[in-house]
Amino acid sequence: MKTREIKELNNKEIQERMDAEKEHLVRLKLNHSISPLDNPLQIKEVRRTIARFATELRQREINQ
Repeated sequence: MKTREIKELNNKEIQERMDAEKEHLVRLKLNHSISPLDNPLQIKEVRRTIARFATELRQREINQ
């Protein structure tokens, strides 16, 4: 998800999506430990998406 798309969401939606991405990350890591993923860069991308969500929430907190 791009930063532009994240800025259009409200705080509750961002938090919900961030929680979903965290769950997705846990599942990816578990699956990768059992048998290697076809594309292990998925883990990196999910981590970055979570960071984008967290950054946007923090920016909104600071600017209020």
